[in-house]
Formats: sequence, structure tokens, C-alpha cells
Amino acid sequence: MALDGTDKYRKKQKSRFWSAVNWKWVQTITLLSFLISVSMSYLSSEALKTVSNLAAFFILLLFVLIGIVFDIIGVAATSTTEKELHSMAAKKVHGAKQAVWLARNAEKVASFCNDVVGDISGIISGATGAVIIANLKPYLTVPQALVVSLTVTGCIAAATIGGKAIGKAFGISKSVTIIHTAGRVLAFLHLPRQKKR
Repeated sequence: MALDGTDKYRKKQKSRFWSAVNWKWVQTITLLSFLISVSMSYLSSEALKTVSNLAAFFILLLFVLIGIVFDIIGVAATSTTEKELHSMAAKKVHGAKQAVWLARNAEKVASFCNDVVGDISGIISGATGAVIIANLKPYLTVPQALVVSLTVTGCIAAATIGGKAIGKAFGISKSVTIIHTAGRVLAFLHLPRQKKR
């Protein structure tokens, strides 16, 4: 049976998609995510057993904030263009060279920031919320414990999702500024290291 024009177009587009996927990066980031997530899940669960509710609350806020900040960077990387950044780099503005690198590698930057860091932040936030609930349970009745558990879980989800929703709008509208700021941080850390020729 002969393919019509639409079928041929779809087949061509599908072929382009699969050939455009960077399979080496997909394998690397998948393995990295698994190893970091498992390690951080175990370490955070063990470490949080010894902290107070107040300390656990601040850890919770910190990791929710980290997740939001990295989500903003990931969105900004995919939204920005290299044109303005090249102009800065030509003027030797501090961090502009690294900012160009971030924009050029937007797919990898977004994958790392939004997925890897996002997953780790989610794991630690969830573990911290569980510790807070467990510490409060001895002082609560069963119905109260259920209400507290649902409230804490709901607040973590709402803060994370709401913060990221606001952050996405900010990341798109201020993408150049955000990526340049991230570039300055990388320049301070001397990352990414340039290959010697």
C-alpha cells in the first residue's frame, strides 16, 4: 500500500526526531539521576533522623527554594538566544563566555537543572516532610496526625509547584539576565573548563 503525502511527512519527521536525540547524553543523565537520587534519598533519610523540627523545616524550605531556582535556570536556558550573549562575550563581559556555553547547551542544562536537581530537591523535601510528621505524631491523635500529614504534604506540593509556576514566567521574561548571572557563577568556579588545544 502506497503512502500518501501526510504519511511520508510524518515518517520523515519521526526519523528526524530519533536521529536528533543525543543518546549518549540521555544514558549519562539517566544513570546520573538514578545514582544521585538513590544516594541522596538514603543520606537525607539518615541525617534527618537526628534533627529538630525547626531545623527540618529550614531544610525543607531550602530544598524547595533550590528546586525553584534551578527550574528557573533551566527554563531561561531554553528561552534565551545566543545573540545578546555573543555581544557581551565580544566585549569580554565577565561570565558572558560561560553564558554562551549554557545557551548553546540548553537541552543538557535544562535536563540537569529541571530533572536531576528537581528530583533531588523533591526527594529531600518529601523526606524532610516525613520527618516533621513523624516527630509530631506522638503528640497527636490519629485524626490530628492524618490532618497534619495531609497539610504538610499539600503545602510542600503547593510551594514547589506554585514557586515553579512563578519562576517559569520569570525565567522566560528575564532569560538573558538569568543565564548571564549563572555564567558569572560558573566563571567564578572556573566552569566549564576549556579544553586545552
